[in-house]
Amino acid sequence: MKLVRSLLRLRSLLLIPLALGALASTPADAQPLIIQQAPPAMRYEPMPGARPGYAWDRGNWRWRGNGYVWVPGHWQPVMHRGHWMPGHWQAHGPHWYWVEGRWVR
Repeated sequence: MKLVRSLLRLRSLLLIPLALGALASTPADAQPLIIQQAPPAMRYEPMPGARPGYAWDRGNWRWRGNGYVWVPGHWQPVMHRGHWMPGHWQAHGPHWYWVEGRWVR
């Protein structure tokens, strides 16, 4: 019984730093991004031919510190029973927010 308690305590002590490390290593793109400058008009980017098992994520403008930069489209592995909702900029008053692309069921 004492060994079980010790193992449970050890597990708890190991999980706390791992959880904090995961939070600290969250990518910068995951932080709420609020910009006061509207993004440029979308660029035309032809979608390549179909690729089984993947969904096309169209290119978009991304904010990189002091201006927008075009990020070309890429393939996303398919999530079964879902469809890909591309990332996009959304206006709220004078501010623009980036909504990350995600799979929707």
